[in-house]
Amino acid sequence: MFRVKICGVTTPADALLAADAGADAVGLNFVPGSPRCLDVTRATALAAVLPAGVLKVGVFAGMPAGDLLRIAREVPLDAVQLHGHLAGDEPATDPPRRCSELFPLPVIRAVRLDAGLAGGDRLASARKWIEAARALGQGPAMVIVDASVMPATEPGRLGGRGETVDWQAVAAARQFDVPMAIAGGLTPANVAEAIALSGLRAVDTASGVEVEPGRKDPEKVRAFVAAALAALGWARVRHPRPPFLTHSKVKACQPMRRREPRQRPAPKTYLPSWLISRSHDAGAAPRGQRSATPSCASTREP
Repeated sequence: MFRVKICGVTTPADALLAADAGADAVGLNFVPGSPRCLDVTRATALAAVLPAGVLKVGVFAGMPAGDLLRIAREVPLDAVQLHGHLAGDEPATDPPRRCSELFPLPVIRAVRLDAGLAGGDRLASARKWIEAARALGQGPAMVIVDASVMPATEPGRLGGRGETVDWQAVAAARQFDVPMAIAGGLTPANVAEAIALSGLRAVDTASGVEVEPGRKDPEKVRAFVAAALAALGWARVRHPRPPFLTHSKVKACQPMRRREPRQRPAPKTYLPSWLISRSHDAGAAPRGQRSATPSCASTREP
């Protein structure tokens, strides 16, 4: 679904920064407790400035399907990322039935490596979740492998903490039959290595390109996207920017003023010269009638 995603964007200026740098997806966080969490009003304003071709992904954890669909319609969103726990009774758990509940909205499932011995399938829990979702009618369209967390981790701490994934363990695990991305602690300095060691063909970052949580660093964003696209073998994508919008100052598009039609002068009426001369001659006889006094009377005496 995407190659490079900049997640945790909180302002229209940062959204345009990511798009200008060449990212083809932007993540909007709706997880309570996260320093990057947005309300619908801010998310709608942010989504409105993104150019065509940039995927608007809403990030959720444990939110009921009805509330999630309402937000997706209002913003609007192109896809939903489920970032909650795979199983358990925690509030931030996203069960396998969520994919069919959200259909036809595409679902991106964030998963985590299982703790275990080296050489084992450390994506076994994620594989079980995906199989259960498909058995219920609909599976995820994409999978993101993120850093591991404890089962009782609060919703706002499930991602964006800067912790990396064991990239070689990801490569050793059997891959899914849907597109996969690597996340977790990716920066401009390590994204190429993460791609090479994990073997995955898409990347996702939030904290690795920030000055502080929720505020992106322009230089890091550009460097990250450039390094990722180079490692993936893709050229930079230039998205058409909406008129009047820049990443430094976002202006609302004003409606064009209606131009009034130009008033044209009335056409001139041209009269033949003989008619004009007769119209000024009060004593002129009507056309076709001989005058009583010839116009060329002789002056000779009889």
